[in-house]
Amino acid sequence: MTQPDGRGRGPSADGGRTEEHPAPGPTRPQPTQPQPTQPQPTQARPKQQNRLGFLVSTATLVTAFAGSSSVIPLYNTYRAENGLTNADVALTVVVYFVGTMTALLVLGRISNYVGRRRAAMLTLALVAAGCVVLLNVTSVLQVAIGRGLMGLGCGVATSAVMAYIVDTAPTRPVWLAAVVTSQSPLLGLTIGGLAAGALIEYGPYPRDTIYVCVLVLIVGCFVGLLFCPETIERRPGVLRSLRPQVQIPKQPARILWVALAIFIATWAMGGYFQSFSPTISRDQLGTSNAVVMALVYASYMAPSVIGGPAGGRYSPASAQRIGMGIFLAGMALLVGGLVTQSVLVVLLGGCTAGFAQGMAGSATIRVLLTDLESADRAPVLAATYLASYGGAMVPSLIAGQLTKVYGIVQISSGYLVLALLATGLTFAAARNVARS
Repeated sequence: MTQPDGRGRGPSADGGRTEEHPAPGPTRPQPTQPQPTQPQPTQARPKQQNRLGFLVSTATLVTAFAGSSSVIPLYNTYRAENGLTNADVALTVVVYFVGTMTALLVLGRISNYVGRRRAAMLTLALVAAGCVVLLNVTSVLQVAIGRGLMGLGCGVATSAVMAYIVDTAPTRPVWLAAVVTSQSPLLGLTIGGLAAGALIEYGPYPRDTIYVCVLVLIVGCFVGLLFCPETIERRPGVLRSLRPQVQIPKQPARILWVALAIFIATWAMGGYFQSFSPTISRDQLGTSNAVVMALVYASYMAPSVIGGPAGGRYSPASAQRIGMGIFLAGMALLVGGLVTQSVLVVLLGGCTAGFAQGMAGSATIRVLLTDLESADRAPVLAATYLASYGGAMVPSLIAGQLTKVYGIVQISSGYLVLALLATGLTFAAARNVARS
């Protein structure tokens, strides 16, 4: 039998150990728990809901970028019927990039406050507004406004919709989220360009039909989002989130320099094909056929969808080095094809560089997303693609002005030099990042 000791000690239920009961007295007030300052994930969701969210958010991302590229095959039409020049076309591309970068700076964190799904709906609304503006184009100003609205939509998509994809992606294979987020925009750009080219040549109302088709797809994605789960709880502070801010990924400096070099070089070529595919098809290849122009554009965008999964079998650093080596070779082929005016070599160079972009770009996203919490995904993706769009915009702006002095071969050679510099840095500094 145990002896009382004045503190309420008695036999425990487990037969040997004892438990203590505090003496009666005033209770101390318990400290209040601080309110969370980070966006909180919602409750666990069934796998079926996650799968639906993953599929619809991927379709939303593809649709947004398909809409943004639907105007590109129409540039030759606008040249012939509305008097646009090469400099005008390059300017509208720059306006698109400015819109995208503005959205990444101002709206890059909005999905952490309003939720991923609502931000995805905002993406669709902005791209739809751009399509409406581009119906019945009469001036370069109208094209610039439409492209600017589409740029804003794609900027929101690049942070919020990509984060939604990562939130809902299956855990296997491990590279799936990185490949889908990095390659869905390029798939959308390809689909939009090719569909527009075909409708211009063979469809009714060639100046407007593609925009109507994109609007139909947007409505479908919007309805799908209504049935998708939310992955981030809504919280106050949305107005504060609009203050421009860039969140740098928490990776070693050399990793970030490699990522910056890869994105600038590969996305600069994306801007190059947006600006100069019409010029290449008309002046270098001797055709104004919109389908041929769309194929020139798609030769760079489409193969990246294959390059992304192909790089998944290698470590990120190896995929970056292999990808950039192939990218440099593709750029050399492209310039050689322009010099010899060979359609086959130009397309082969574009395909090779596009495949390499998919491999190197997906590997870089894998590195940057390593060990990121849900709250950090949208801001880090926004910062990453802010650098990417900046890398595409600045060369496009410079190249647009240089068209007044130099031809397409000389301008393309400048992009080749940029690829050479980025490849050299990648081979020298690419490293893997261990998961914690």
